[in-house]
Amino acid sequence: MESNLLCPVDGVQINETKVRLTAGFILLITLVYLLTGWVLLPVLLLADFGLRSFHVGEYSPLGNGASWIVKVLRLPYKATDQAPKRFAARIGFGFSLLILSLDLAHRSTLLPASILAVFAALESFFGFCAGCYVYTFYVRLFSRAA
Repeated sequence: MESNLLCPVDGVQINETKVRLTAGFILLITLVYLLTGWVLLPVLLLADFGLRSFHVGEYSPLGNGASWIVKVLRLPYKATDQAPKRFAARIGFGFSLLILSLDLAHRSTLLPASILAVFAALESFFGFCAGCYVYTFYVRLFSRAA
């Protein structure tokens, strides 16, 4: 990570392999939603992001599915800090809420769903978490406003 980035840190370590698998599930669900328009998919994403964002991630269906795959395939544990991932999950929660709201209002969801899919793909395939970049922008924006 670049040295000029600010990342939230809480010292709690989680498995990056599980995080990347979860992002792969998010990518898959978002792509299926873009192809089918099935409104229950953003509901699933909203619920899952909500669970992982607000300290009840042990109930996350996507996280639990990723944990199962990690265990069955004996994939490696790679430690990463939890806080940037939680911040990114909160952003995903916002995107999912936006997608669901637009869908229910019969408006196009192409742009927010595509953005969510791109960021999920970056995390899943490359381990690139945009959370630190967004967090840095957020902190710098509001520190100048104060």
